[in-house]
Amino acid sequence: QLHIVESGGGLVQPGGSLGLSCIPSGVSLNSITIGWFRQAPEKEREGVACISRGATTDYANSAKGRSTISRDGAKNTVYLQVNSLKPEDTAVYYCAASFFTSCRASNRPDDYNYWGQGTQVTVSS
Repeated sequence: QLHIVESGGGLVQPGGSLGLSCIPSGVSLNSITIGWFRQAPEKEREGVACISRGATTDYANSAKGRSTISRDGAKNTVYLQVNSLKPEDTAVYYCAASFFTSCRASNRPDDYNYWGQGTQVTVSS
């Protein structure tokens, strides 16, 4: 059974940066596509970025230019770095995995089968 754990959330001032980590246990990153999503209060869950089995990446428009998704195969960990944070980036950030879907910025939550518990990111002064 694939189990996902996210970490790295917290309180950040506007303009600051944050690094999130995602560890999918029980499976190699070469076998899955990983997507980062976020959900703000009273809003739908939306995609942020994804990285494929072959390490190709894609980003939502809101994330392009200030976010980087990467992975470390030796640590079996996927990272999401977000810079120039804004109050509207406040949300619970989720890591998700799929054995079948390709990495596309247009991926929906339904395209992923496995989810972490989420980590809260709050951008506030």
